[in-house]
Amino acid sequence: MGKLFYIIGKSSTGKDTIFQSLLENRELGLRPLVLYTTRPMRVGETQGVQYHFTDETGLKELQNAGKVIELRAYQTVCGVWKYFTADTEATDLEKYNYITVGVLESFRAVRSYYGEERVVPLYIEVEDGERLQRALDRERAQEKPQYAEMCRRFLADSEDFSEEKLQEAGISRKFYNRVLKDCLEEIQICLKESLVQGKNSGV
Repeated sequence: MGKLFYIIGKSSTGKDTIFQSLLENRELGLRPLVLYTTRPMRVGETQGVQYHFTDETGLKELQNAGKVIELRAYQTVCGVWKYFTADTEATDLEKYNYITVGVLESFRAVRSYYGEERVVPLYIEVEDGERLQRALDRERAQEKPQYAEMCRRFLADSEDFSEEKLQEAGISRKFYNRVLKDCLEEIQICLKESLVQGKNSGV
């Protein structure tokens, strides 16, 4: 049986870049578990890569089919944006190992759904000043920058990823993304060890 590596962290910590790098590492042989969202697609994003971009109708169809594992709704300055995980035919943890990006709440729901032994957290951290600069640079690159929403997310992260909540979720190990290359090397070592343990234990 396979494992699902779950990348978690505050906004602008490099999660998407790390996700893509690990996904492209053929030695690891990971497949993407892509989450869904009703928010608009950003510049540089691709349908089915960062997210499955859908709307309320698409969400309702998956809910009616019993495919939605977890669902989160956020009141933003641009309206309500929803993010969710769906168990579709594209995911087969009986045969393959997967990797995805999400938030703490979704990680806990997915781990409860698939089992603690199969869902491995990868918590990424960046110093707040550097993280804020990265967020600003990214927002400036958008066709219609949403600076108010950027600030809301930055402040909300402090509460959403408090030490208390991390401990409650059983997350103790952190990967510091000061230098991307070094961070990736540390994560790759962790993944290889976990995959070997899984094979030896039959999980």
